[in-house]
Amino acid sequence: MAHAYPLYQDIAAQCLCCRSMQPFHFTSAADQVVCSFCVRHTGADRAERRDADHVALWLRLYTELQDVHATAVENATAELAAKDQTIAERVAEVDELRSLLAGSFDSTPRGGIRDVLANDLVKRAERKTELASRRTDRAMAVLWRLAHRHAVDATKPGLCGCGLNVAQCPDRQALETLRSELAEWEARNVQLAAAGQRHALPPEHPSFV
Repeated sequence: MAHAYPLYQDIAAQCLCCRSMQPFHFTSAADQVVCSFCVRHTGADRAERRDADHVALWLRLYTELQDVHATAVENATAELAAKDQTIAERVAEVDELRSLLAGSFDSTPRGGIRDVLANDLVKRAERKTELASRRTDRAMAVLWRLAHRHAVDATKPGLCGCGLNVAQCPDRQALETLRSELAEWEARNVQLAAAGQRHALPPEHPSFV
């Protein structure tokens, strides 16, 4: 059967044997859409070997996907910790500047504490705090998506949303220490969204369904 894939290009296509996305480079419309891993499966007498090979392939692909998820959780957690530290430093800097400027209120020729606090140094410090907060929001949104994917389905007690047993899911265990922080972040952003203010909730959040 002829296929409709482009010729003389490196593309990714679904293998008609193992059904996984694999790299192909077609030189003819008559080329078989069967990956190099599955070429040895052609023929009616090779069904048993084909099934065993496919199980091994799918297990490897699933393991690689789990590794990717685990790395994403680890990286997002580290980034979140770094952003929290940056925010704390910026808030302390802003507070120090406010105190300094308020303390010299009587000696400033401009008068009016509002004008003093509007100086460029304070504005830049507050802007840095805002940017750090937004980076934290992006990291939290990534963690929320992962936590949502690994939430327990009430109709399938004992199973993680990814299909593994709850006790055997490494991603769920990694996220467990962040559950309270994620819940607080989500609740705060739900309130912001309800009030029509800027929020960081992902578009697929239940609040928008």
